[in-house]
Amino acid sequence: MSSTEGREGPTSHSGLSIVLPTFNEGGSIRQVIGSLLRLGTNHPLEILVVDDDSRDGTPDLVRSLARQDPRIRIIQRVGRSGLASAIKEGLIAALYPTAVVMDSDGQHEPASVGEAVQLLERERLDLVAGSRFLDRSEIRGLSDRRTDGSTLANRLARWSLPRSYKHLTDCMSGFIVLRLNRCLPLVRQVDVNGFKFLYELLAISHGRLQVGEIPLSFQPRLHGSSKLDLAVLWDFVVSLIHTATLRLLPRRAISFGLVGASGVVVQLLSTALLMDLFNLAFQQALPVAVITAASSNYLVNNALTFRDRRQSGRQLIRGLLKFLLVASLPALANVGLATSFYTLIQAHALWAQLAGIVVVYVWNYAASSRFVWNSP
Repeated sequence: MSSTEGREGPTSHSGLSIVLPTFNEGGSIRQVIGSLLRLGTNHPLEILVVDDDSRDGTPDLVRSLARQDPRIRIIQRVGRSGLASAIKEGLIAALYPTAVVMDSDGQHEPASVGEAVQLLERERLDLVAGSRFLDRSEIRGLSDRRTDGSTLANRLARWSLPRSYKHLTDCMSGFIVLRLNRCLPLVRQVDVNGFKFLYELLAISHGRLQVGEIPLSFQPRLHGSSKLDLAVLWDFVVSLIHTATLRLLPRRAISFGLVGASGVVVQLLSTALLMDLFNLAFQQALPVAVITAASSNYLVNNALTFRDRRQSGRQLIRGLLKFLLVASLPALANVGLATSFYTLIQAHALWAQLAGIVVVYVWNYAASSRFVWNSP
């Protein structure tokens, strides 16, 4: 039996699965689940909590609620983490043909579920998203700076998506309702290392989904703080490039390349400083600059590109030594090629270094992924 069999037919008689990804949401999950259970929907209902092995008692709290109400289920994930992968796992495990994904911190109002499901059924859509940017939307849980940033990010995201989605105002919403017989094959293909689940789903659908929006009342979170950080912003940039390049390159390779570009800047600045401030010859300054840039690349890649395999403590030092070892052969090629270019072709430090840097990228990415971070 295929994963989508039994999901066809009118959703109004087939049930509703609400997927709640959680990580340390013990301060809000009871209230959120209680509000959802009081919705009074005509649909058979399940609430599926997908927890990333929270340490604040969230799993035990959900289990206690589940013992009181069989409509509540929990998947506690050990050794797996991440919002996108939690959503993906929850949707695949959903019992019913219509699924809702929403935040578990109280920022999405449970009352929006009914409106979204009605629109899905009335317009025979494949997906409905809750938008923070429609005329009737209300944003109470974000600062003006965050709101402006989200608006700009959405404009950039829409630019990279198929034209059939240009009408969407919030293609990075965390509140979505899906008709699984249409969306589940795509859900299985979503890259869980991406920026936002909805954006990734739309990007790989090639414009084939019928998508609508409802205005969302975005509330202050009941408990905890925002998880927005530099890594999330980095993922957004990588996702835009990944989509714009037709997803031909692995996401990690794009991130590794961006970090490598920062290493180019480090190398060029280091070379210039050593030559200008310490009066070193180019041939003397370049090896030091290459090692400095390689060390910088390792630290940034460890923090961003391979953060799911991030090394710390003694492992960080061992990883750096491994990375420098992996980079040593192309580094020697970098120095040799750049020096030859500088000496034989053109005595121009910039172009000489760029010629050497091009040689390094492919080897460093392939070898360090395997040898340093044990990533396929």
